Amino acid sequence: MAQFGKGYSKRSTPSYLMAIVGVSVVLFLLGVMGWFVINANKLGQTFRENIEVQVFTRENTNAKDSAALVQYVASQPYTKSYEYITKDLAKKRYLQDGNNDWGKVLDKNPLPASINFKIRSEYATTDSLKKIQAELTQNIAVSDVQYNQSLVSNLNNIIRKISLILLVVAIVISVLVIILIDNTIRLAMFSNRFLIKTMQMVGATRWFIAKPMDVRALINGAISGIIAIAGILGVILISEKWLPEIKALRDYNLLGVMFLAIIVLGITISFFSTHRSVIKYLKMKLDDLY
Repeated sequence: MAQFGKGYSKRSTPSYLMAIVGVSVVLFLLGVMGWFVINANKLGQTFRENIEVQVFTRENTNAKDSAALVQYVASQPYTKSYEYITKDLAKKRYLQDGNNDWGKVLDKNPLPASINFKIRSEYATTDSLKKIQAELTQNIAVSDVQYNQSLVSNLNNIIRKISLILLVVAIVISVLVIILIDNTIRLAMFSNRFLIKTMQMVGATRWFIAKPMDVRALINGAISGIIAIAGILGVILISEKWLPEIKALRDYNLLGVMFLAIIVLGITISFFSTHRSVIKYLKMKLDDLY
């Protein structure tokens, strides 16, 4: 039986090699698609977090009330970053934008002080911003709260449509990946069908026949996943070299989850496809193998 195992190993090597290559290519394509989805999600988050809310203070607001308002805004969970704009700084920026100085017409600065803050992406919705606006307006030191409502509405609509399209594409590709990997493994096992049947005919138990092939399937699945990950990393590094701006979108946590999912998917499908094929050929009659 030991000699039979050596023959089995030699004869099965080419088919396993093709299975590894085939599964690696399919997982690689799935991973590249996953990378696109991650970048799209990160880009949408970046756009949302660039939405700025301006909280204008009343003309007669004293320094104590202004400081309390700044502290209040800074402590809120929706605030990602903030900046306090004094009247003098507001005038300076107004003039830097190319506007005319009103010094010959007005004797005082008409621009109000303000707290400009950017929100976290999860609060960048029309309903959330309306609640934030209503809450801040109730503060006695606040004269007005403004943000670009049309930008928020249009941005959310665009991101929602893009996310839906990417979700549908990801689901379709995932289904195709599972089918392609399953067919690749089954094709590799097809070349070993006579070997499986012969082992059964000489008295080997089902467990004895399936165990080494199942173990090999687990190893091959992991190898395929690692090869696919190496290819994906190559694509990422090359893309970031050609277009350095996308490096800011890199999300190590999501990439780590995706890489782990690729290895798990490769191992799982390889194992079940291999085991199912072995059991199938064990149940078939010898004449049906031709």
